[in-house]
Amino acid sequence: MPKTFDVAVIGAGPGGYVAAIRAAQLGLKTVCIDAWKNPAGKPSLGGTCLNVGCIPSKALLESSENYERALHKFADHGIGLKGVSIDVPKMQARKTKIVNTFTTGIALLFKKNRVESLHGFGRFAGAAPDGGWQVEVTGDGPSETIVARNVIVATGSVPRQLPGVAIDNALVCDNVGALSFDSVPRRLGIIGAGVIGVEMGSVWKRLGAEVTILEAMPTFLAAADEQIAKEAFRAFTGPLGLIIHTGAKVLSVTTGEKSVLVEYEEREGTRHRDEFDRLVVAIGRTPNTAGLNAESVGVKLDGRGYVEVDAQCRTSMPGIYAIGDAVRGPMLAHKSSEEGVAVAETIAGHHGHVNLDTIPWVVYTAPEIAWVGKTEQELKAAGVAYRAGQFPFIASGRARALGETAGFVKMLADAETDRILGVHIIGPFASELISEAVVALEFSATAEDIARIVHAHPSLSEAMHEAALGVHKRSLHI
Repeated sequence: MPKTFDVAVIGAGPGGYVAAIRAAQLGLKTVCIDAWKNPAGKPSLGGTCLNVGCIPSKALLESSENYERALHKFADHGIGLKGVSIDVPKMQARKTKIVNTFTTGIALLFKKNRVESLHGFGRFAGAAPDGGWQVEVTGDGPSETIVARNVIVATGSVPRQLPGVAIDNALVCDNVGALSFDSVPRRLGIIGAGVIGVEMGSVWKRLGAEVTILEAMPTFLAAADEQIAKEAFRAFTGPLGLIIHTGAKVLSVTTGEKSVLVEYEEREGTRHRDEFDRLVVAIGRTPNTAGLNAESVGVKLDGRGYVEVDAQCRTSMPGIYAIGDAVRGPMLAHKSSEEGVAVAETIAGHHGHVNLDTIPWVVYTAPEIAWVGKTEQELKAAGVAYRAGQFPFIASGRARALGETAGFVKMLADAETDRILGVHIIGPFASELISEAVVALEFSATAEDIARIVHAHPSLSEAMHEAALGVHKRSLHI
């Protein structure tokens, strides 16, 4: 007889493992199925985020920022250093240690919460005779079929492929290869100026590479507020020194013995040929639903491979749910986790909910970029009357003390009700500052509410306070 469960989760990324833990906490017999292996060939929980995404990239970003501070910023503090160097293998070993700490930590959390873990590829194998769904698990050994009353699809996403370009993660890399260089390339090419492109470009530029980013879109960071994107472009191409070409159409990629030749065309029709020691393809991600066999049980996928779900992440079939990168909405780890919690609570008879309008976005560059809610261009397009308040970090005492004065906070509020519609930040610790804005939007706060809250001095959060004051033209320090 097959093992039976109340909940089977396919995928152990930040959506899947959190869903499994929450379901088990609620008293549901739960299994989590995942096929990920680490470079040593051993099962490794955590999905893309923990293994080759969020966590390792932030480790490398921090290492590269410390190196740059030692080279260029410590002198301003009266700290003199000689013979500063970078040991890339040691930096990579630190990254790997951090990754292993968290992936093994998930296994401990599974044990603590009595979540059963199965290693292998999970796919639908039809409806179960006595109700529920059959899921086949295929790994290194014999396949196994389990039965679950409810199934949560949390299979995440995979890198989007550039047609005709083979990824070998040696000369031509995706995000996995970009995180694993054993040395600093002299010339690095990156196709795509999204989050992965600019973060990886920042890492290797700070460590000494000449970095060229080719972006097909005519604008830079199109999802961000236009003013923020323009400020980011100036920071990345100015002080940081990235070379960024927008409106660049890649025509061909030719791999040689030790280099990669990229031919591309710019907007005005000018053609260029650049040679790189390594090339990173970072043109986005697609849902990882191939091989799930979803159609065999009536679960619908759209033309792009996303599982079709309603506002509660329910598919067209009872008892089957889908979350995270496999469904509509932003491909963000924290969005996946919250959907996982919401679905587990829904299955248990509670009222799980995720507000997609208050999901924060973060780009972990230097300066950091973060936002939540509507952009100024979205409000203009929708004909919404609004007021804007803005405060620069150069006027912040804490930012001055940190030596990180680039950027600003911008708050957008409804012109009639004063309700906050969006907050956009570029500057130091934007990833932390944005949480206040998320709370404000979730609880329908007004700019006046934030303006009346006492913020500690000196702190970076004062910039949020001053931006709120600025909505009503009464900023105190500019």
